[in-house]
Formats: sequence, structure tokens, C-alpha cells
Amino acid sequence: MSDNNYRLLGIHTSVEGRTDERHGWSKYQLLDLPWEDVLVTHVLCYLPLRQLVSLQRVSKSFRSLIQVYLANCHSFDPTQTGPHVPKEAFCSMLCDNKVLQSLSVHGCCDWITDEELLPVIGQNQQLQRVDLHGCVHLTRHALVAVALGCPRLQHLGLAHCEWVDNLALRSLADHCNELRTLDLTACRQLRDEAVCYGAAHWPMLRSISVAINANITDTTVEEVAKHCRELEHLDLTGCLRIHNEAIKTVAEYCPKLQSLKVNHCHNVTESSLGVLRRRNVQIDVEPPLQRALVLLQNVVGFAPFINLQI
Repeated sequence: MSDNNYRLLGIHTSVEGRTDERHGWSKYQLLDLPWEDVLVTHVLCYLPLRQLVSLQRVSKSFRSLIQVYLANCHSFDPTQTGPHVPKEAFCSMLCDNKVLQSLSVHGCCDWITDEELLPVIGQNQQLQRVDLHGCVHLTRHALVAVALGCPRLQHLGLAHCEWVDNLALRSLADHCNELRTLDLTACRQLRDEAVCYGAAHWPMLRSISVAINANITDTTVEEVAKHCRELEHLDLTGCLRIHNEAIKTVAEYCPKLQSLKVNHCHNVTESSLGVLRRRNVQIDVEPPLQRALVLLQNVVGFAPFINLQI
């Protein structure tokens, strides 16, 4: 951001008060306002984090102010920082923060390892939301650290983290009983035993994905349905070993279900899905008649071309 842009925001590098000789009153600059009570709480929160980081270059005083702000941030995610966060910036921004409630490191997934993440987890025990989506360089120690260090955790994203194993998930179940949402998409090491163990510890779970995992069977789905009566969203996309009986169990035990994803679950048919459709549950697979009409429309659409070729 240029100095002119900062001036448009009312930001000046000088922090000294100036006296207006014509009116006899002092004119103060932005930094003269109380930092934590006013600037951090009511001003800087409206600026994108990436611009605040740039603002540190203006002066030593602004650098100190931004450090105070960063130490009091309650959330860190790509919507604030941009899609890609350099390692040095990540470590600098979070080194003093002990009040985070929401942490998403998706913008760091290309480089982040346990070495950078574990200190942040260790000093932020109030975390309620953690998203590690696509962070392929982490290890099971990251999930164990989350389990041990975040007892108030409610939302956890582990999609495409193939390092998640059964023991780490069991540790999460033992220490984080307040989970509301859990994304285990493409965590291919996981098997029925660990997910079932977790389901028994997460009675308030509202959303879970075990998509793209050939190890998941009807056992997992049935145990989740029986233990998680508050379930609203269930993603079983690509779970090839799921059958109609498991879906019927979901229909029986989960009266609050709002959406179900069973695309590419070839053993799940309308005989089980029809019950949920009648309850207006959103299902990502169209009913047979509608699918037939779409196929027929496609055939009719190609008919002129076929005739032309003949």
C-alpha cells in the first residue's frame, strides 16, 4: 500500500500532536489514540491482515502497534492473509499470539511442517476451529498436538491429510469431546475402528465427511448414525463399501439430517435414499426418473447430429 493510500485512511507517520494557532486546540495523529482499547479493537480490525503487515514498514511506532494487534487476533485464515503466506510472515505474525480461536493454515499448505505449526498450537489452548486442509508436510504429531492442546475444539478440517492415522484420531476422540464438524476427506489410512471410536465420543457432531476412503464400511456409517443423533450433514462420496442398510440406519437414527452425499457409492440405491428424499434431505444423486430424463434429453439433443452423419 502506498503512503498516499495510508493517508486516505487517516494514517500518518507522525505521532506528534500539532497545535492549530487559529483555533487554539491541539490536533492529534492516529497513534495518539489508545492502542488496545481503540485502535486494535475498533480500527485495525477493519483492515485486511496483509495490509496491516505492510503497515509495519511505515515506522517503528506502527510496527509496535501492529505487533500488539497481531498478538490479540482471534482468527488467522486465508481470507485475511491471501492465498499464499510465506513462512517468515506466518512465524512473525503468530509468534506472540496466545488468544487464537480460529486457525486455518490452508494458505501455508505448500510448506508448513510440524516445526512451524506445533508452537502455535501449543500456546493457543482456546482454539475452537482448526483447518489443516491439504497440509501434506505435517505428521500425525500435528493431530496429537491439536488433541492435547485444544480441549475446546469444535471444528476440525483434515481433508487430504493422508498422514492422519487411527491412533492419532483416537487421541482426538479422547481429548476433544465438543466436536461439531469433522472433515476426514481422503484420509485413506483411517479404518472403521478409529472412526467408530470417535463417533462414540462426539455426541454433538453435526457434520462429518469420510469421503474418498475405500476402507470405510457400513460399520462406520451405522455407528456414526447411532451415536451422533444431532447429525445434519454426512459425506460418503466415493465410499465404495457402503450399502443400503447403512443408509437406512442413518434415516432411522438421524432425524435432523439435512444433506447426504453418496455420489459414486454404487451399492446405494433409491430403496434407501427415497426415505430421506421424502424428508426433504438434500442428496447429491438424482432420483432414477430424473436421471433417465436427463439421459433422454442428451440423446435427443444429439439426434440431429446423428441424422446428419447418416
